[in-house]
Amino acid sequence: MIQLFKMALRNLGRNRRRSFFSALALGMGLTLLLFMASVIEGEMGTALETAIRLQSGHLQVRAKSYDEIKTSLKWADLIENPGEISAQIASLELVKAATPRLFASGIASVRDESAGVRIYGIDPLSEANAPYREGMLSGEFLAPDDREGILIGKPLADKLALKAGDQLNLSVNTSNGEIADQTFTIRGIYSTETGGFDSITVLMPLAKAQAIAQAENHASTIFVLLNDTSQTDAVAAAVQAPNYEVMNWKKMNEFLLAYEEMANSYMVFFYLIVLGITATVIINTLVMAVFERTREIGILSAIGMKGRRIMAMFLAESSLLAVGGILIGLILGGLIIAYFTRYGIFIGDFGITGVLFSDTIRTKLTLEDTVNLSILALVVTLLAGLYPAILAARMEPVEALRAEK
Repeated sequence: MIQLFKMALRNLGRNRRRSFFSALALGMGLTLLLFMASVIEGEMGTALETAIRLQSGHLQVRAKSYDEIKTSLKWADLIENPGEISAQIASLELVKAATPRLFASGIASVRDESAGVRIYGIDPLSEANAPYREGMLSGEFLAPDDREGILIGKPLADKLALKAGDQLNLSVNTSNGEIADQTFTIRGIYSTETGGFDSITVLMPLAKAQAIAQAENHASTIFVLLNDTSQTDAVAAAVQAPNYEVMNWKKMNEFLLAYEEMANSYMVFFYLIVLGITATVIINTLVMAVFERTREIGILSAIGMKGRRIMAMFLAESSLLAVGGILIGLILGGLIIAYFTRYGIFIGDFGITGVLFSDTIRTKLTLEDTVNLSILALVVTLLAGLYPAILAARMEPVEALRAEK
């Protein structure tokens, strides 16, 4: 076996340029596959993490009749005395934070500009507000007793040409179907690096949101974050809320999970196309080698080398090309992915409703993807080398010896 690989290495060295570019083609193909896999993993993983942190939480407790799409504010669709329920849930060992939130729709206007917004009534002291605290670009965070302050996202601030300290009028839908107007002071500008969320979300203290929406001591949901996502079902079973519905993050992010599954399905076809092109290069290289060494193959056959050993020799050559190409791919792919993991790829807002895609994709390469794609590249290269190997093994010694040099 060692002798075969020595012969294969010597044969590849006869035309070093061709062998190098064949391995490079495989390496670039693997680099592309690793990069695309890291983009999908980074974007979809970030989207799911962002959705949990900003929108769904790991769990939510809601009234069974609550209509999220219509942002219902009817008292029958809301949670009564949400503070008591959230305190009970927060006392569970696996719960990181449990906080009531009230949602309402409205219109933000200043001068001649206006924009549709969604009001988030939040408890400013809750740990669940970390994404907004960490994303403060200017101004200060809200206080629980603030009756005139709000926070707005950077895209909304840019659209309406506003800054911290400016005034903004909000027209908010109320529980009785009327509209309540009030002028608020912008306490600060935040960014979660998620344009689809930041452009429409206005944050205000829960008590003020309840007052302006006429939803006294009611909340739309209890927003729950856990220390460990894998414990979601266990915590859901432990939540005592018989009159309400407990929803987990999978149920609330069904569209995102389906979108991820579809993206992965399409990527399989992309992988096959790239590897198919790479396999063509390998086949071409080895077929040329077979015809260039026809007389040599004839001599080897004449002195007693069996066809399966000749076949093994060419498969050894394809194996060495595969190993070289995979090493090149891992090095190039690793460097490129490391760069985009650190600096990201700015894509802006996708404009897809219901999914919180980050404005910047940061690639994320998993060990599983690296191993699977490397093995796939190796298998495809070996299969590509099978045809030239069989072609060489089936040559008749007499005809091969008669071939011109």
